[in-house]
Amino acid sequence: MRIAVEHRSVYRFTQPQARIVQMLRLTPCDTQHQTVVSWMVGVDCDARLRDAVDGYGNAVTMLYAEGPIEAIEIAVTGEVLTTDNAGVVRGAAEPLPPALFLRTTARTAASPELAAFARDVSDGTGDPIERLHRLNQALHARFRCVPDVPDTGLTAAEAFAGKAQASRDLAQMFVAAARTLDAPARYVSGYRLDHMAQCAPHGWCEAWVAGLGWIGFDPVTGMSPGDGHVRVAVGLDADGAAAIAGRRIGHGDEELAVDVQVDRLGNEE
Repeated sequence: MRIAVEHRSVYRFTQPQARIVQMLRLTPCDTQHQTVVSWMVGVDCDARLRDAVDGYGNAVTMLYAEGPIEAIEIAVTGEVLTTDNAGVVRGAAEPLPPALFLRTTARTAASPELAAFARDVSDGTGDPIERLHRLNQALHARFRCVPDVPDTGLTAAEAFAGKAQASRDLAQMFVAAARTLDAPARYVSGYRLDHMAQCAPHGWCEAWVAGLGWIGFDPVTGMSPGDGHVRVAVGLDADGAAAIAGRRIGHGDEELAVDVQVDRLGNEE
């Protein structure tokens, strides 16, 4: 499938900023099932952009802009060719051992209720991949029609106890629950072909299964990600794979507006 992505993020400040430094995890990498045809990251003010790779193997762009800055727009446009891989990740950069992704973070600490939920839905099978699929389907059944919206800041435990508000909430719940089942799991940020309006990247997750490697799971759909997903970045949680992260020097508040459009081009397979 040939997928086109447009992703615009506009920051507006109530007072001019003296300096902005941001890490942009906005560029997908080639894998056996994903080929980047074209990709461009642009900014509407004078800024230095430097490409790098972070500790997870994600492609990152460092942005440095000097003020005074009243607003800044970061725009991504690109095309990616994808093939269905049944969720299996092949050919991705893997600088870290799977066991590292058993590590808990503040946003992926499982509550007793979430841990019990994971045990209950996986009870009755010793097959690791079956347990993870049951967990994925159970989260999908419990939280329906969850959109792609900007980060709510919820932890996995908070989202499970209340109402998941974003796809990243479900992904973090899966990550937290899978780790209680002794399965290394990580958060994935990217894009998904969907008919619903999108105002943020899509979030899903991957878990490590011995003999198979990293397998993708998307609790929003209850299935593994397919050729409608564009994989961009991974991390221990949503913060570690955030599309844009950084700091600014200056007073006042900021307002963020995000628009994401993902379309299929032609009938290429």
